[in-house]
Amino acid sequence: MIRVKSLQQRFVLLLLLPVAGLLVGMGIVGFIYARTSLLTQWQEAAILKLERAGKDVDMRLSRFKEWLEMYYKTGGEHHEEHVQQWILDQLRELDGVERVSLIALTESPGGNTLHLHRGQGVGTGSRQHMMRGGTDMMHFHRARIAEITPPRYDSLVEHETVSIISELNDANGVTVGRLEVAIRFDYLVANIGVAGWWQSNRAFLLDDTGRILVGTHPNRRYLGENDDALESATLEAMKKEPSGTVLGEGHPPDEVSGFYKLQEAPWAIVLVAPGKEILAPIMQFRTYYAVTGSLFILFVILLIRLVTGRMVSSIKNVSSAAEKVARGRYDLLPAAKSEDEVGQLIHAFNTMVSQLQERMQLKQALGLAMEVQQSLFPRKAPNFEGFDIAGKSIYCDETGGDYYDFLEFSHLGNGRIGVAVGDVAGHGISAALLMTTVRALVRSRATRRGTLAQMVTDVNRLLCADTSETGNFMTLFLMLIDSENKELRWVRAGHEPAIVYDPATNSFTELRGDGVALGVDASWSFQEHIAEGCPDGQTILIGTDGIWEAENPRAELFGKESLREIIRQHTQCSSQEILEAIFDALSVFRQTLPQKDDITMVVVKKVPEGIS
Repeated sequence: MIRVKSLQQRFVLLLLLPVAGLLVGMGIVGFIYARTSLLTQWQEAAILKLERAGKDVDMRLSRFKEWLEMYYKTGGEHHEEHVQQWILDQLRELDGVERVSLIALTESPGGNTLHLHRGQGVGTGSRQHMMRGGTDMMHFHRARIAEITPPRYDSLVEHETVSIISELNDANGVTVGRLEVAIRFDYLVANIGVAGWWQSNRAFLLDDTGRILVGTHPNRRYLGENDDALESATLEAMKKEPSGTVLGEGHPPDEVSGFYKLQEAPWAIVLVAPGKEILAPIMQFRTYYAVTGSLFILFVILLIRLVTGRMVSSIKNVSSAAEKVARGRYDLLPAAKSEDEVGQLIHAFNTMVSQLQERMQLKQALGLAMEVQQSLFPRKAPNFEGFDIAGKSIYCDETGGDYYDFLEFSHLGNGRIGVAVGDVAGHGISAALLMTTVRALVRSRATRRGTLAQMVTDVNRLLCADTSETGNFMTLFLMLIDSENKELRWVRAGHEPAIVYDPATNSFTELRGDGVALGVDASWSFQEHIAEGCPDGQTILIGTDGIWEAENPRAELFGKESLREIIRQHTQCSSQEILEAIFDALSVFRQTLPQKDDITMVVVKKVPEGIS
């Protein structure tokens, strides 16, 4: 199987094949139509030629028959004998007549045998009828033409003659004589022999038995004697129709024949012509058509090559430039040399490469920003006596707005650690910038004295100065674990409440509290909330809404109930294991859907003293 690889080859095939198919199809249809038309015209012309030739022979024979009819009309009438004699004399004077013989048939004295008498003494019975010059004329009542003989050599005139023999009957229907008119055969067929079709084709004059009377092949005796299929078929057709044509074998036929049966004699004229001569014009046309079609196809190929050559060259340049762009070379761009579609393609390609270069630079910058932002997250969870802590954040883009951190309050002494989880509205670069700003403010404020409420209030006031015109904001949940006093302190700044699971009672509670998101209201004063006691095995989860608002392909939400069930099932596991179980469940729930929001969570689990 031929595989077409180049665009130019495709153009050649896609344009050349339909054109070639159209030319070949039109040529075949035109050839068949023209061949059929020529054969039909030849058949009609052949019948006309044969009919004209046959009518010429019929006309010559009919002249003699008309004089014979005049002679017949005298039978049984009381006319003068010189009228019959005059008719016979006029018959002898016609062109082509060699002789006219009147033959009397007489009874023998002892029986019914008839005897023929020719010459001057012609009589019947005891009566004698004289012809001109002393010979009696015979008496008859009716007559008919009994036979028209085939051509035969007549020694008296030393050439072939054809005889018209008429029987003369008396009133009782008994034959009393015969009238024979001998006509030169060459006179009857004189006009046939000089016809061009007779000389250039195979032609014959046949009798009703198929014997050849005269033809272009003098050595032939009978039509079809050489087992020629066309001649045999012509003889069969002559038995059914007075005239017609017969096609030989082949497409187009090797030979065709036509025939016409004479009306005045039991003869027929047959013409056989080679098919190549008949179809010579269409054969010549086929040759011219093939040569012209081939030249036209060659011209189309050259035209396609000329038109597509430049286009293919330009496309190759674009392809080569694309390969270089794939390797990081953006400076070797092709030049647009035309304003057509190819030129527009090159211009669009160059624009795309320019934008791609900018996007690659932006992607590199985003990659660097992602590295910087990821470096801001805690490298590892803190080792805090009596608590197992784990945290993790996964962004849906290179950068995001989710935030978690572990804080140390040096001014409060040992046995205390802070946990912060935040969520900036939206995600991407702007969210990442706001997140880093809040992180810096929180860390900076944590080094100074004050309660959690004072810290969050100060951070909010400073952030509002930057977001007052942009409308950006961030939720925050800040929790302080005080192992010395065995209590939890937290401030909720518009963030979702933390989820608390107590395995002893198999119940869930939430760390709630009032508070707006950071960056919304600079005058807001946040409140600090306290929960005393933290029994062993208790699990606290602080997360962002990307967890429970995750969707599957059926647009169903993951929900907080599913989250609680995972916590309940993994209550005996470590914080890190609970964290990974939740992320795995989210991945299975989404199936093939991509992550649409940032996901961040911190799991804090109370363990017995001495275990961390």
